[in-house]
Amino acid sequence: MTTAETELPESATTPACRDGNVLRWLTAHTASLVGDSVYFVALAWSAQKAAGPTEVGLVLAAGALPRAILMLGGGVLADRVDPRRVILGSDALRCVLILSVAAAIALTAPALWLLVAVALVFGAVDALFVPAIGALPPRITGPDQLARVTGMRSLSVRLSQIAGPPLGGLAMGLGGEAATFAVAGLLFALSLPLLLTIRMRPLGTRTEEQPEPGTAREDLLGGLRYIRRHPLIGPLVAAGAVCELGLIGTLNVGMVLLNAERGWGPSGYGFIISGFGAGAAASAALLTVAGWLPRAGLMLSGTLLLCCAGAATVALVPTLWIAVVLAVVIGSSAGLFGSLNSTLVQTAADPACLGRVTSVVMLTMVGLAPLSYPLVGAAIGAWGAAPVFVGCGTFAVLGVAVTLSSGAVRRAELPRKRPA
Repeated sequence: MTTAETELPESATTPACRDGNVLRWLTAHTASLVGDSVYFVALAWSAQKAAGPTEVGLVLAAGALPRAILMLGGGVLADRVDPRRVILGSDALRCVLILSVAAAIALTAPALWLLVAVALVFGAVDALFVPAIGALPPRITGPDQLARVTGMRSLSVRLSQIAGPPLGGLAMGLGGEAATFAVAGLLFALSLPLLLTIRMRPLGTRTEEQPEPGTAREDLLGGLRYIRRHPLIGPLVAAGAVCELGLIGTLNVGMVLLNAERGWGPSGYGFIISGFGAGAAASAALLTVAGWLPRAGLMLSGTLLLCCAGAATVALVPTLWIAVVLAVVIGSSAGLFGSLNSTLVQTAADPACLGRVTSVVMLTMVGLAPLSYPLVGAAIGAWGAAPVFVGCGTFAVLGVAVTLSSGAVRRAELPRKRPA
């Protein structure tokens, strides 16, 4: 539990964009995200130097296994312990781990066994970090600021995706693998003093829907029942899972194969991915500036439908520039859907259950969604890109049906700041 000196008063209503507490958290989170990107550059290039292409895939996939297996347990821990402490502990572990690897590689050439071990440990620590970071926003700001915080966090993710790989490449060119791992470790270290200064809001009173605390296993099962029975959170989590399963494979794997099929080449792929990123960043900026959007539940369903339609038709267009425009539409609608989904879940959930709720959401992204990658690749190899994109987009429309069939989702609204 937090001490009285670090608690944030319940009445605090400072706008998130001017709230020093939120900005310290955002800066720490951004440093950690950039560190993640630099770490993956270091890991991939070290694996490529130590072995062949197959081993590179093995090393990069090694971290996903413990992350998927332990994610739900990380959610339980985030709810049983102060999530800030979990974040501090996991970030400190990542810092020590990566700096130790940097020192080891500086003394000797990177070995495949060492890289696999690092990926496994890093993935296990990430399974603790991700649910805790998802449980933190409602404890550092008021409900009326959660939409704005979600937009700010999305912008932070986009910034890290833009800045991280070039920074990792620069470190690799100047100092090699050891220097790149060291830069990643120092970025993790940078986030620690900022996280220490964050003040926390009290949890509030227990509700009837909130499961009673028990053993770790009972907490896990109670959290799953809580999600299934909640009239708003259950459909939102289900819709998000369907969306991830239907669209992520086509966007991550199918888009590469579509470019090869159409002869647009690496530059065409770059334009499409940049369009997607620009659209997602624009939607995050909209939510950051506005802080509130009307009829959030219906808007969520509409943006998901638009995203599905764009993903289904992008393989049917004849020219690259139309595909880029569709990528902007897909990115902006997917970004807005994801932000609204996350904000509504965080607003509706009991803070004491947010770690478990976040862990289930993230499990669909890092555990279940990647399972579609080989299926999408094999299907495109057998039937071509167009029917697979149409089929996956059509499957993802089931998520729209889930949201529209729920009265709680259709009526859902973002909280607004009450006038003084």
